[in-house]
Amino acid sequence: MNYKIVEKEGVQFVAFNPLEEMSFIKHGFSTRIGGVSKSNFTQLNLGRKTDDLPENIIENTKRFSTAVGVKFEDLVVSDQIHKDKIKVVTEEDRGKGFIKEMDFDSVDALITNSRGIPLITYFADCVPLYFVDPVKKAVGLAHAGWPGTVLKIGQKTVSKMQKEYQSKAEDIIVVIGPSIGICCYEVSEDVINKFNTDFTETSSFVVSKGGGKYMLDLWEANRIALKEIGVLDRNIIVSKICTGCNTDLFFSHRKENGNTGRMASIIQLV
Repeated sequence: MNYKIVEKEGVQFVAFNPLEEMSFIKHGFSTRIGGVSKSNFTQLNLGRKTDDLPENIIENTKRFSTAVGVKFEDLVVSDQIHKDKIKVVTEEDRGKGFIKEMDFDSVDALITNSRGIPLITYFADCVPLYFVDPVKKAVGLAHAGWPGTVLKIGQKTVSKMQKEYQSKAEDIIVVIGPSIGICCYEVSEDVINKFNTDFTETSSFVVSKGGGKYMLDLWEANRIALKEIGVLDRNIIVSKICTGCNTDLFFSHRKENGNTGRMASIIQLV
């Protein structure tokens, strides 16, 4: 396994071994264990756009932040709409989302080379992408549902890091975190047609079930897009954790019929 489940003060989160080895970052991917939410949101719901009580979201986020070792008041929050807009986070953005008002919107990826600013993005089956450039000391997060994967948001995040920080694709390490696997993700033909437009070869991540239904492997699609821009195969780490298969540990929008909580990714340069 390339990950481990960490528990701190009752909060369980996923840490990825290749990132754990890097002393200059802190990171984590939350589970549903260790929060105060009730009902469908039990327990550690972090979803700001869910119907959970706002005070629960704040308390849960504080607990997750503490477990990962970052400051809640410094978090910079994404505003995800399944597109490909990437925000460059600087010192002036520190705290935007919870402590300060967000003066940006429609952002599905965040990058920064500023130390001590934790980035946070949200998930409940969609693919979390973690980016680390250990040479230029820059990090990022991206939210890749099927629309973001079609738009190759992972590839575009690498491109943005190249432009902003002079990163080299071959230096960047990318972790593909817990998300719905091909085992649980059935989609219709119209979704596959969009992939056929943007990807030259879909046979490695699409399996036909007949009747206009297909099983879709978002992990492999994202891996292909990352390789296209020059991220090395050995630097793409796929956690291979399916949220749909593990609803005891994770929220799953698909398996819980949309009425569920959200997990989150955090990454920060120390």
